[in-house]
Amino acid sequence: MNEELFEGDERSATAHDPEAAQRALARVEQLLAKQHRVEALAEREHTPGEQKKALVEQLIQRRHQTELKSILDRLHPADIAYILEALPHQDRLVVWDGVKSDRDGEILIEVSDSVRETLIASMNREELVDAVESLEADEIAAIADDLPADVVDEVRESLTSEERAQLRASMSYPDDSVGALMDFEMITIRENVTLEVVLRYLRRFDALPNHTDQVFVVDRHDVLKGGLPLDRLLLNEPDVEVAAVMNIDLMTLSPLDESSEAAQAFERYDLVSAPVVDEAGRLVGRLTVDEVVDVIREEGEDAALAQAGLLEEEDLFASVWNSARNRWLWLAVNLGTAFFASRVIGAFESTIERVVALATLMTIVMGIAGNSGNQTMTLMIRSLALGQVTGGNAKRLILKELVIAGLNGAVWGSIAGLVAWWIYMDNPRGWLIGLTLLLAMTLNMVIGSLAGMFVPLMLVRSGRDPALGSSVLLTFTTDSMGVFIFLGLASLFFL
Repeated sequence: MNEELFEGDERSATAHDPEAAQRALARVEQLLAKQHRVEALAEREHTPGEQKKALVEQLIQRRHQTELKSILDRLHPADIAYILEALPHQDRLVVWDGVKSDRDGEILIEVSDSVRETLIASMNREELVDAVESLEADEIAAIADDLPADVVDEVRESLTSEERAQLRASMSYPDDSVGALMDFEMITIRENVTLEVVLRYLRRFDALPNHTDQVFVVDRHDVLKGGLPLDRLLLNEPDVEVAAVMNIDLMTLSPLDESSEAAQAFERYDLVSAPVVDEAGRLVGRLTVDEVVDVIREEGEDAALAQAGLLEEEDLFASVWNSARNRWLWLAVNLGTAFFASRVIGAFESTIERVVALATLMTIVMGIAGNSGNQTMTLMIRSLALGQVTGGNAKRLILKELVIAGLNGAVWGSIAGLVAWWIYMDNPRGWLIGLTLLLAMTLNMVIGSLAGMFVPLMLVRSGRDPALGSSVLLTFTTDSMGVFIFLGLASLFFL
């Protein structure tokens, strides 16, 4: 019964079931675990000869590989990429060997950079060339940096002159530009033909390029004149000329535009595709929504990694050494800031000795200010990414966040102060402890809010990612300043 259930799940993968990859991963893990158990049993079993044991292992391995291939053959390349990323290195290579060779290229495009490196390292030169030759020019350019130079050269020689020009163009643009992402598969027409002619022309194609929502209208020099949406093509009379119904108010992109800005434009105007034109207005490619979705996803992942202090994307099953090194930089920074905070506490050692209750309340001041500052910082990083923070509104935003932090500090500081006074009611100076906590929380939340705004702004001003280590810097600020303010006020009040 379980086998039938999994077979049904595998068939559903062809319909792009969102959960198909998870079910297939569970099945693949079961097969691999079963194979490992049988191999271990065969190793322990005392057979009359090594030849017989090797034969048994070979038969078992062949059976499992057949089952594995039947699962993989039914899956979308993106689902196979998901499975590869979720498996340890050795199991990953077993699954990779089970993939049909004619699908290697499209899967290499889908996997993360770190996993792609491990897959490429396991392939010989001939396998790499065959895999890369199956890709389009823009796809080759996307993974060219991960490939050996001689493989790229050999693949380039096998391309047509037009494809070589496209590959050269894609590789000439920065990684974070529209030119590096644009697609060269597009349909162009002239403005002086009728819609009937356009329809007959489109019927000559076996399939339209992915995400074709419009065909582009160009002159004989490939200068973009407008776009003909497919709905206008279908809804108007066949004898109408293209010039009468085409859209001349197109949003165009330059190959040197930043991909993040293009992604914002796609989101703002609900675009499916957009033409890419050079300085002379000639159509050189198009950007499609699938590439934009990848840009948005990668930016979100990079921001999350940077905010946590990770230098780069990390393979989940990378070696312990490589994973540890990836986390060293900001751990070192954090260690230094922690020592600084400890020295601030040490400077008020006599105050803590006089009022031991202060030691138990310090963490409240640090923690709530850090949380408040993190809320401000998250909003600021998002607004910067969307281009919503400008020189004209920055001061107003800063003032607003300071007022919010002061209000929250007064409200929650009052609550914390009352609770502290109630806990230490037996202490004659319990009310003073509560007042100290109130003032320290309010001031530190204001400082946390300032740090949450100025850390991303300073990083942007210096040309860096606004999320780069921002949480570490925020924690340092709220911890050290929280301790300094709290114990400094206590020193004044309890003299």
